[in-house]
Amino acid sequence: MQEIQKGANVGLNALSEDVGSVVVSLSWTSASGAGDADVSVLLVDESGKIRSENDFYFYNNPAAPDGSVQLLGKTPTDSGDEDRIGVDLTAVPKDVARIVVAASQYGGARFGDLDDLRMTVTDRSGEPLVGFSINDASVETAFIFGELYRRGEEWKFRAVGQGYETGLAGLATDFGVVVEEADGAADSSTGAPDAMEKAPGATDEDLVRETVENAADPVADPVGTLDVPGEPAVPVLPAQTRGRSARTTRKKVTLPKAAGKTLAENDSWRPARLFPVPALKSDREREVRATSVLLAVMAQVPELGRRLTAGFGAPAGRMQTFTEVSLPHGETPRRPDGVIRVERAGKLWTALVETKTNGNPLKAEQVQEYVDIAARRGYEAVITLSNDVALDGAPVVDVKIDRRRKHKVSLWHLSWAEVTHQTQMLIRHEGVANAAHAWLLQELLEYLQHENSGCHGFQNMGPSWVPVRRGIDDETLTIGDPRAVEVVESWERLIRQVCLRLGGELGQKALPVQRARRGSDPLARRVAAAERLCSEGRLTAELRIEGTERVIAVTADLRTAKVRTSVDVPAPAGSYPLSTTKRLLRLLADAPADLHVESLVEGTNGPRGTLERLRPEPADLLPKDGAQLTGFRLTLVKGTGTTRGNAESGFIRSVDDAVERFHHGVLAHLGTLEARPGRRG
Repeated sequence: MQEIQKGANVGLNALSEDVGSVVVSLSWTSASGAGDADVSVLLVDESGKIRSENDFYFYNNPAAPDGSVQLLGKTPTDSGDEDRIGVDLTAVPKDVARIVVAASQYGGARFGDLDDLRMTVTDRSGEPLVGFSINDASVETAFIFGELYRRGEEWKFRAVGQGYETGLAGLATDFGVVVEEADGAADSSTGAPDAMEKAPGATDEDLVRETVENAADPVADPVGTLDVPGEPAVPVLPAQTRGRSARTTRKKVTLPKAAGKTLAENDSWRPARLFPVPALKSDREREVRATSVLLAVMAQVPELGRRLTAGFGAPAGRMQTFTEVSLPHGETPRRPDGVIRVERAGKLWTALVETKTNGNPLKAEQVQEYVDIAARRGYEAVITLSNDVALDGAPVVDVKIDRRRKHKVSLWHLSWAEVTHQTQMLIRHEGVANAAHAWLLQELLEYLQHENSGCHGFQNMGPSWVPVRRGIDDETLTIGDPRAVEVVESWERLIRQVCLRLGGELGQKALPVQRARRGSDPLARRVAAAERLCSEGRLTAELRIEGTERVIAVTADLRTAKVRTSVDVPAPAGSYPLSTTKRLLRLLADAPADLHVESLVEGTNGPRGTLERLRPEPADLLPKDGAQLTGFRLTLVKGTGTTRGNAESGFIRSVDDAVERFHHGVLAHLGTLEARPGRRG
């Protein structure tokens, strides 16, 4: 990643070939743990002004209709929060010259109260391209971090670092935004506390209760404990309020993977669960139970609620959730599985939720009805939730969005695998505000992972899977068969789920690697992959774990019914081949004995063997005829299942297990090969 200073600029094309879509991240830390800021984006023309009020994006206007800007929301980190914005540079209107990225504070806070102010730009795969740090913040209440701007046919990034003492209003006014101050507005740079507003349907008692809870003395019970069933006691830390009382250090609570010492007499004693999963007899029962459990936890654990809805355009605010709400629709009312409402500054964001479990597909006509209802009632979104995984260019359900309507409704999809992943990230790695929330997440995770919940991940390769495999076996599958494209789509969904599961276990984002240029047609890419499947009988993919340079290659050979997972390890420049080989084998001391190790030479492959055979004879890996050793390829081979199935078995389970075994058995023990100084003798 390239580091630049204030005022400097750099062309994105010089940093990556894939800059059609980028992710801009703003981050900061706080000594108290309570510092925060709101992100905003302005699209301005050559005059330096917005073209209309629709070019100003903030928490109550989080997404551009054309998809060029999407506020993705906050992601908790070890030291604070990172706010991310997705920018599709290919969708930005031609008369937009600059995309200004800024942040503002509230309640009298100043950017000087925060540390490590930083902006980074990454490509869509998560690869960091450029970074910029702000080190001179003091009394400012708003900051322009940086901007993306056009220079001819390319986009460049400029580090700005300009502060404002007049808050978001002063910053926005400079770019032509007309700011109308409401009477008695409390959220300003003057430092007045946030105004308490009563949500629709709330009683005065509810408002008083919220006021009392928010103003509770944070030191009345500084540290308590919460006994989590099957887990060791976890300290209960005081909740942090937002600008209404003295600040305290906000600590994060996580729960260990392994349960503490149990008091049960034997293994037949099962711990009591908040969300039991009995022998549900119907899919409808599973859907109702799963929807209610998830939405209830989202409303009570702000970190999870925000995490799951930020990418769908929801503002950061007070969330309430509902189930089985009756909504008028012609002569027969409709009952979506759930409703999510978020209130921020007196405004509401509403989404209808349609849920499927146990591998059941979403019904297009049912989702269409909810989209129409949402449009008529002024709701912002419809969210579908199922075992399926969404792909770019391949919608989970085909629904018509009437663009002629004044009010546009967004249709989003969330998979149960994503819900499980985000829950694991919060409870195991990033932490939440207090132990009660951690316990709720633990109970949710137990429910999601129960075999009877129906909330497992992608678990069906689709109706084309069996005929395609048979066509490969008897060599009757021909190039151009549309069923091969469907199998490729299912394969991509499976790989995305593998990334979610691996990332949830590691606490790091695992991402599919796409070699295609940004802006390329996803369907064309899948057609090309389908042609390779027809001619070679193989499905291939690559994935990368964030923060690492190595790419894991996954190949499913349907002709031999085997899955190969591999990684290439480059040899250090100027190293001695035999010494490098010995060091590699020492690094792999705990790797599986059936690991295949292959030496790589310029333009071809060298000798290979299993780790078991090579350990006593490392010289067997040396290239013949004095060829230059360039690296090694490490490969594990696993047989695949063949059933289509409705559960996580067969082929899907084989691929999942193969990647998990390769990472934990090989990559987790593989350090960096370093050349050692010396002389050839």
